[in-house]
Formats: sequence, structure tokens, C-alpha cells
Amino acid sequence: MSATLPITQADAPLPAARRDVAPLLLVPAVALAVLPFVSLPTWVTLTVAGLAMGMMIFIMASGLTLVFGLMSVLNFGHGAFISVGAFSATLVLLPMRGWLEMDSLAANLGVLGLAMTVAMVVTALLGWAFERIVIMPVYGQHLKQILITMGGMIVSEQLINVIWGAEQIALPMPTALRGAIFLGDAAVEKYRLLAVVVGLVVFAAMFLTLNRTRIGLLIRAGVENGEMVEAMGYRIRRLFVGVFAAGSALAGLGGAMWGLYKENLVAHMGSEVTVMVFIVIIIGGLGSVGGCFIGALLMALIANYAGFLAPKFALVSNIVLMIAILLWRPAGLYVKGRN
Repeated sequence: MSATLPITQADAPLPAARRDVAPLLLVPAVALAVLPFVSLPTWVTLTVAGLAMGMMIFIMASGLTLVFGLMSVLNFGHGAFISVGAFSATLVLLPMRGWLEMDSLAANLGVLGLAMTVAMVVTALLGWAFERIVIMPVYGQHLKQILITMGGMIVSEQLINVIWGAEQIALPMPTALRGAIFLGDAAVEKYRLLAVVVGLVVFAAMFLTLNRTRIGLLIRAGVENGEMVEAMGYRIRRLFVGVFAAGSALAGLGGAMWGLYKENLVAHMGSEVTVMVFIVIIIGGLGSVGGCFIGALLMALIANYAGFLAPKFALVSNIVLMIAILLWRPAGLYVKGRN
């Protein structure tokens, strides 16, 4: 007779991790909560505008949340990469202005794609140099990181004034992306739709990279326990440099899109949005791309709705949102390393 051996506890399959869906419900809950107070066309216009702004903020903030989570670097000079990315895009947009004035969506998107690529390459190289020269000597020294990165942002703004001049640079919207598309009585600006699409593509690429690739596994492992990753033979320092350069490139992409959204560039435009970027990564949770994505959408939607319904409250809506989220979840929407 053969006896059936019981399955030991070690051989039993691990229980599936419970997915935290509560933060995912916040964005639709906020949008639906506002619907009774405005007409449907107004709600559609406000919602799409808020989503577009949220996508641009997410692109600018996503790289910094990885730098915070993986490298524990307080980079208060992140706004410099946003400004440099926007001004670098003008190296393509201004000489090829004639292509932007053509009433051809393909020509306009081709020029924009080239400009955004240039912005990402320039800021990635700048980020690599910034990490090697400025950040590396002050790893683990947060006070020095704050001071030296803020100094770096001030220097970069002055260098922008030297290279591109101190006056504002007008950045007209491409012809094919001007105006709005009407969905019934709701008007949706074409450029905002493009921003939503680009934001979704960036989020999908980051999500797949972090969760479906070997390099993503190393990044997430580094967020959780960098010393263990080093003990397994991987060179975490090279990973740090790559993440910092990638985060800088994303800031450059976001800066180029933000400059087109504002239709003019100034050297201090990066420092103007730095506060929003930090609020987003605090709300989302340090090191969480998913939390950063939800936090950016929440902040932009609430600011947009408040600007229409209660303009005075819109001035403090970001701070109120951050306080409310941290009272609910002190570590942010998702804990460190959860994407």
C-alpha cells in the first residue's frame, strides 16, 4: 500500500498578494462627486483638462519618485531638468517653425516628436553629469543634498539666461493642435488630448519596464533593499546612474510638453512647478510610480474643479489634498516599492 505524503508547508504555494484597490477608486470618485454640481458638457471639459494637466505633472514627477525611492536623494534641483528640457526643445521647434505652421497633423507630430527626443537626450546627459559631479559626493547626507541641489538649480537658471537669453521665448502651438474638438456641447482642446495619450504611453512603458523586465526587477529590489542587491553581485551604483539619467529625461519630456502648454518659456519655469512635483510624490508614496500617477491626476483634477467652482479654494487645494491623503495613509497612497 502506498501512503500519500502530506504536502508540507514549505511545498505549499505562496498566497497571492492582495491588490490594494482603494487608491485606484479615488480618481473616478472625485470626478463623479463633482458631476452633480456642473452641467455634463462643462464636466467633460473640466475633466479632460484636469487629466491632461495631471499627465504632464506625472511625467515630470515620475522620474523624481524613482530617484527618491531608489537612491534616497533629495534632489531639489529637479526643476532645472524641466527648464532645460523645455529650452532644449526650442532647438528643434524654432528652426522648424514652418513645419509647425503647416496644417498637417503628421508634420506637426513629427516635429514635436523630434523636439521631445532632443529634450530627453539633452536632459539625460545633463542628469548623468549632475549625478556624477554634484550628487555622488553627498550620498546619504540629506541636508547637503538639499543645499547643493538647490544651488545647482539656481546656477542652471542663470546658464539658461546666458545661452537662450533672459527674455521670454514664445512657443506657439502647432497649427493642427490648435482649437478644440466638440463632443456635443463639450469642447476638448486637441493638445490636451495629445498630453493624455503621451502620459498614458509613458505610464504604460514605466509600468511594463518595472514589472516585466530584469532591469525593472533590479530597480524594485533596489528600492526595497539595495544592500541585498549588491550582495547578489549587481552593481547598484550603475543602476543609480541609469535611474537618475532616466528620471532627468522624463523631466525634460515633461518640461517640453509644459512649455507648449503654457506657450512661452522662462528660465524659472522649472522651479515654479517643483512644489507641485514634490506634493505629487509625497501623496503617491516615495518610490511608487503607480502612486505618483494617481496623485498627479488627483491633484490636477481637484485644482481644475476647484478653479471653476471655488476659485479661492483652488489656491490651497494642493495642500489640502496632501494633508487629507497623509491623514488617511501617512506613507502615501502606496508604500515604498509598490507600483
